[in-house]
Parts: sequence; structure tokens; C-alpha cells
Amino acid sequence: MSTDASLLGRLALHYKLLTRDQLVESLQQQEREGHRRKIGDIWVENGWMTPQRFDQLLRAQREYEERQRTQAAPVEPAAAPRGALAQLLAFAAEQRASDLHLHAGLPVRLRIHGDFRPLPGAPLSADETRQLLAEVLTPAQRETVERHGQVDFAYTLAGVGRFRANVYRQQRGWDGVFRVIPAEPPSLSDLGLPLDLARFANFHQGLVLITGPTGSGKSSTLAALVRIVNEERRDHIITIEDPVEFVHRSQRCVVNQRQVGAHTKSFSRALRAALREDPDVIVVGELRDLETISLALTAAETGHLVLATLHTQNAINTVNRIIGVFPAEQQSQIRTMVSESLRVITSQRLVLRADGRGRVAALEIMVANKAVSNLIRENKNFQLRSVLQTGGAQGMRFLDHSLDELVKAGTIRREEAARHAEDPKRFSGRPVTSGSGSLNVAAAAASVAPMPRPAG
Repeated sequence: MSTDASLLGRLALHYKLLTRDQLVESLQQQEREGHRRKIGDIWVENGWMTPQRFDQLLRAQREYEERQRTQAAPVEPAAAPRGALAQLLAFAAEQRASDLHLHAGLPVRLRIHGDFRPLPGAPLSADETRQLLAEVLTPAQRETVERHGQVDFAYTLAGVGRFRANVYRQQRGWDGVFRVIPAEPPSLSDLGLPLDLARFANFHQGLVLITGPTGSGKSSTLAALVRIVNEERRDHIITIEDPVEFVHRSQRCVVNQRQVGAHTKSFSRALRAALREDPDVIVVGELRDLETISLALTAAETGHLVLATLHTQNAINTVNRIIGVFPAEQQSQIRTMVSESLRVITSQRLVLRADGRGRVAALEIMVANKAVSNLIRENKNFQLRSVLQTGGAQGMRFLDHSLDELVKAGTIRREEAARHAEDPKRFSGRPVTSGSGSLNVAAAAASVAPMPRPAG
């Protein structure tokens, strides 16, 4: 059994068996004595912890280490076969593709910087596609496809990386889509995102939402915020995902990652259980339904920081979506809950860079200040646009303002901005005008590095 004083200390603080000052003092005492005594003996001898409590702490440490070993071992086969599919996955990672597509009746395709590119070669037959996918499916996963028509899972290819996969049946046969996931959670700098987004990881209670369409990099941004919490705070983080994408190794925080299907039946069931598992931060891979949204709001309202993603087009639509999912007779109460628990909504798009070297994120940000909270509570969401328009000093911005800044900086082309803008006429050839002078720093930061392969 490990006697890692650092891990024992984090667990002792987590379970409130020691104060931070006591932990620091005991570590200093152990160092003065040349590490001749175990840290637990010092705690007991100083009267800070009973022998029985220390035994309980050791059992908690053993259980934690066992969970870490279990989570480190992927649900899918750890030693992937080096067959044809493994070679395709390795090639996709080498080409910095975001996705590998296998479709019966069509050639193999990669998605690179948002473009769909077929690889040379004949179309795959239905039998060939099924044989390729059989390389990575467990017997249970094959049965799920046969019985239910599709299966989601994460797959680890030794020496290459992780992939988020979906295999499904269609009229021509079996298809598979594999999204490339970097081995380590990204930082904001890795994603080319403004570094001031880090402040959204500093909340200790409330709801932080990352939104946007499929493939806009929501999961990557969420992972970057979780990474900041893990590196800078001493909290208990529980993630609920389908499937687990980025693997977060416990650093200053204790991190437990749960996969829907493998570790829990549903997002809502895992969320309900999480409220009894003493978390400080709850990460929800996707707010999919009324029950999950309701539980997330309850968690945020009862003193937890909830980080989650949602498939919506912009910040105002996100507020409407959350409230609108509830029956009409509950919406007044829900508006109050949202107004009190919401902290920030970011909506993002990945936009092709002018130099063709990857994509960059354009962001819409709505910070839930007093004005925003009051408008939500009073059911005046139509007035939120004016608050966004004038909230530049608090870091707020429209998506089109962010696109403006990227065009002015030469990071993206005007026609590419028009493709993603809510008001394409804004980029119809006339000189671009900035919506807020406060965006220059953020746009410059966003243009430092290309957005890598998105994972969500």
C-alpha cells in the first residue's frame, strides 16, 4: 500500500480530518525530523486525529487508489489489435484529423479543419466495414449494435491515443465514426482561447455553460476549464460523461470520472448520486433532458460548481432552451432558479483560419451580472441582447463582434466570418466595425495558436 503523504494529506483535507495549517505544520515537522516518522504518526501524536480515524483514512486511500487503477484501465481493450482499422486511426491522428469516418458503400474519409476528405481507394463494402469495426468492438458492444442499432464508447489505441467512437447500423450496413482525443486535457493556450476565460473556473458555486453546435469544440473547452480547477484548487471533482473523453489525472484535486453505460445508467441517475458523494465541482458532459437540467440547477443552487455543455446556437437561446424544457406551470420557478444560479454562458464556433492552418474559436460570452439575472427572472429575455451589446467592460460579447475582431486581426477571412455570423450582411464587403473596443486583447489571444482537433 502506498503511504504517499501528499495523497493522504489531500484526502485528510477533503474529509475535513485536518485543517490546512495542521497539514503544513505536520509536513514541516516530518521534514525537520528527517522523515524518520510517518506522517500519520505525527497526526495522531499531536492529537489532531485518533488512531481509528487514521485507519479510516488509510482505507479511503486504498479505495481511492483502486478507483484510479480501475479508471486508468479503459473499458475497451487496452491492447488494441494492429489491424487495418488501427492503421487508419493512427493515420488520422498523424494527419491531425478531428474524425475518421467509415461508411459502407463509400471510401474512408477524414475530417480535417472541418473539411470532409476521402482517402484514395475503392469504396468499402458492407462486409469490409463490419470487419474493420469488429477489430475494436467487444462482444457486448457488438450485441448492443445488433439489438439497439448503435453504441457509443471510448477506445484507446496503444501508442496512438484515445478515440470517442459511435458505431451504428444504416441501410447499407454498419458505419463507424471515430473522434480523435488528445492524450492530455488541453489548456486554454493549446486551444487558442483567450486566457481570461480562466476566471470561469474560479467560481465555487453556480452554473457555467459551454454551448455551440456539434463539432464546435465544447468538450475541449470544458476539459480546459476542468484542468484549471484540477491544477489550482483542492476540491473533489466528479465528471459524468458519455463516454469519458479526456482523462483527468488527480492533481491538486481528487477527480473521479463516471461513464454513462459503464459506470452509471444515465446522466440523471449519476447526478442524483453525485449530490450524496460530497463533490465540490460536478462536470456534466451534456445536458440532454429535463431531468438532467433540473438536477444540474439543483446542484448549482445547493452550493456546487456545475460545468456543463449544451447544444444551442447562442447565449440567449441557451436561456430559452433551459427554461422552455420545463412545463409552463414550472417556468416561473425555473426562471428564478436560473437567475440565481447561472454564472456565465459561452457559445463558440470553430472558424477556418485565413492561412489554412487549422481553425480558431469565435466566442459569444454572456456573464450573469445583476442586469442579466433580473431580466431572466422577469421573463424579459428579449432584452438580453442590449445587455450583451453594452457589457464589453465585463467581458461580454456577441459572436459577430468576436468574428469582427478576428477579421480585423487578419486571422480569418471576411467570407468565412459571414458563414458563421448571425448577421452575414455585417461582412458583406464594407469595412468591418468592432462592436466593442474591449475585444482586441481577447481576439489577439485567440489568434496565437490554431484550435487543434475538437472533441465535442
